[in-house]
Amino acid sequence: MAVGKILVVEDDDSLRRVMQAQLETVGHRTSVAADVPQAHEILAREPHDIVICDLYLPGESGLELLKTIRAQYPDTVTVMVTGYGTVQGAVEAMKAGAYDYLTKPVHPYELRALVNRVLQSQQLMEEVRNLRRHIDQKFGFESIIGHSPALMRVLESAARVAQTSATVLISGETGTGKELLAKAIHSASPRSRETFVTINCGAIPRDLLESELFGHVKGAFTGALTHKKGKVETAHGGTVFLDEIGEMPLDLQVRILRLIQGREVEKVGASSSTHVDVRLIAATHRDLEVMVANGTFREDLYYRLVVVPIEMPPLRDRPEDIPELVCDFLNQSTNKYSRQSLKFPQELLPHFSHYHWPGNVRQLQNVIERMVVLCAGDEITVADLPAFLRNSSGVAPAALTIPEGMTLDAIEKEALVQVMRKSNWNQTHAAEKLGVTRKVLMTRMAKYGIEKPRQQAAESLTFKMSS
Repeated sequence: MAVGKILVVEDDDSLRRVMQAQLETVGHRTSVAADVPQAHEILAREPHDIVICDLYLPGESGLELLKTIRAQYPDTVTVMVTGYGTVQGAVEAMKAGAYDYLTKPVHPYELRALVNRVLQSQQLMEEVRNLRRHIDQKFGFESIIGHSPALMRVLESAARVAQTSATVLISGETGTGKELLAKAIHSASPRSRETFVTINCGAIPRDLLESELFGHVKGAFTGALTHKKGKVETAHGGTVFLDEIGEMPLDLQVRILRLIQGREVEKVGASSSTHVDVRLIAATHRDLEVMVANGTFREDLYYRLVVVPIEMPPLRDRPEDIPELVCDFLNQSTNKYSRQSLKFPQELLPHFSHYHWPGNVRQLQNVIERMVVLCAGDEITVADLPAFLRNSSGVAPAALTIPEGMTLDAIEKEALVQVMRKSNWNQTHAAEKLGVTRKVLMTRMAKYGIEKPRQQAAESLTFKMSS
């Protein structure tokens, strides 16, 4: 049973002593007052969880005390006590903010049960407040690790836009933390107590995306056995995060445009629209301007989304944040896998700081977690690092000379060709050196039309046949 600090305000000396004894018998700490002025003095000296107050007192009434407590001690709960036949006064007190009331004669069981119910309610409310503080810390701007100038500029812009209802477009490479930033904007906004709904436009099958977004009515299609709310409607009052908006089909882009313009959704199979109050944040790793030029993304939707553009910097542009990120991810992983005693020598940091991290923060986090899981000893060593980090000796690389007029795509293509040559065109080895998956490497090679030279391919084939 919860124990609390309780003030009994009662002008009847006998009843006051009885109630005090009944409460102290079960462990509560009590104070007593015969009138409102005494109650004010006691409350000014020490905070109380509950005030049990007679409605009718000499001088100022219990209702006046209730109003003062509500104004000056908002965390203190007031319970009114009233005589038989004056229940209407207690009801008025409840309308003014009293938690509940007791009628005289006060039964010991009813008194203790009501006090216990109040304390449990207060305990639950405190847990909710703690949970909200934890959520704010987990998903607020404090959750985004780093103090580099590149990141600080992003967070400064995001903090300003969070207080508005403006649509935000977050761009950036995969793994830079676009969803984390979107959650932080929601957490710092006036909508923070409402729902944050994520819709990954690239992960939901095309034929299901419309129903997932906007819902459907019964019988709209085969398998639609009941009415269903879409994710946009479930976020009413909150925020909808459209992740990878560049993957959305053109026909659905029209529906998103209508949502932004009119804050309306139309369920699949419905004949009328439903109003929704949502804030939209979109994110993409694609260049939407190029997609607009190519006709794969609607120009009118693009300009509706790009009201406030924010670009998350890649990790290679904020290397000064890497030591802090390594420390944070180590703490997370060692706690997750109960390896708090695992040591990480500072001498290993240059291997992390001088790597280019094509997978960005997500790749760094996965590398740290893998090391914590696989390390056999009590200290992480160079041997525990992935091959691409062991090859990054910690010596700053020589400055890269880029011919004037060379485009970014040309630079990336040349880099891929060089790595493939050094890896003897072995895609697995090349992907490991670049710190990416083989699938990502193959996608980039296809993009630039990079193929193994025919002569080398023929030599490889001859070797395999002769062996």
